[in-house]
Amino acid sequence: MSVAGETSAVVWIESLSPWPPDGFGLDRMHDLLERLDHPERAFPAIHVVGTNGKSTATRAIAALLRAEGLRAGAYTSPHVSGWAERLDTDAETFERALARVRPAAEALKATQFEALTAAALAQFAADRVDVAVVEAGLGGRLDATNVLETRIVLLTNVGLEHTDVLGTTREEIAREKLAVVRPGATAVLGEPEWAYLVPENEVILGGAREAAAAFLGRPIDLEVEAALAGRLERRGNEIRDGAHTPEAVEWLLERLPRLGDYVICASILADKDVDGMLARLAQAGDTFVATASSNPRALPADALARRARGRFSDVETVPDPTAALARARELAQAHRPVLVTGSLYLLADLNSML
Repeated sequence: MSVAGETSAVVWIESLSPWPPDGFGLDRMHDLLERLDHPERAFPAIHVVGTNGKSTATRAIAALLRAEGLRAGAYTSPHVSGWAERLDTDAETFERALARVRPAAEALKATQFEALTAAALAQFAADRVDVAVVEAGLGGRLDATNVLETRIVLLTNVGLEHTDVLGTTREEIAREKLAVVRPGATAVLGEPEWAYLVPENEVILGGAREAAAAFLGRPIDLEVEAALAGRLERRGNEIRDGAHTPEAVEWLLERLPRLGDYVICASILADKDVDGMLARLAQAGDTFVATASSNPRALPADALARRARGRFSDVETVPDPTAALARARELAQAHRPVLVTGSLYLLADLNSML
């Protein structure tokens, strides 16, 4: 989402296509890194793959390792608070990171995600990090982040997502994600059922803490905060979470106070399991304000509202996200909580709205 006063670097990165015109693959990414003198070889890495919770896990691993005295970089996507969030840095550093890779990226006609990934890896090399914690964008096998010789891979969980690219079953999707596990690497699995897919690797069951401990080679007892915009983010009487799959909504419901009392403001991408998400969101409250984020893949607000009727007693259509949140707050009348969810892109649109 563009705003006035953005830097030329941000204007440039937003001008790039997020999707490869010639299909997914790693050739262009390898060429880009070669032109940058292979920054990905300057540090060890932890790769985070999965359907839900990747960004939070990535930040948590980095926070744990920083608490242990290491200089740790973190790369996540998508962003809510601004582009610099992806590199866990400030706007000025993000600008420099993009400038470093722009000539090579333009020459190769890199995609938006390829350019961002290269910028992150080059910045980590420039910062001389002890370790980089890198979140995969889509899947794993053909993702632009699959250029790292990672020692540790964390698979958070597996749900049905991007089935047109990754496969139509959870097993097919798990295979795509675990294809990033290199020989000799340790696989940390949030779900034990996938251990048979990495029979030659050491397998540890767990999440962010276990992944950080596996990297260090010893247990970690420290407690850290890993707050991230749009991930169970609390703003007064309002909760914002980018849950975008039925499984993510279930995870969210387990953590909501006052379940059943929420006014829900939501946008959902058309390629998601819309009905599965709506069925679960109905447990959070009976009032639903349908809107549409600025992402071109967002389901139109009126179409979302039609599919929500029958699950919620009160459904309204407000296409503009800012107006939709204002309407949800009005319906809540200050005595009911508001839940903003369905897409991180919606939360990015609303980030500046307090």
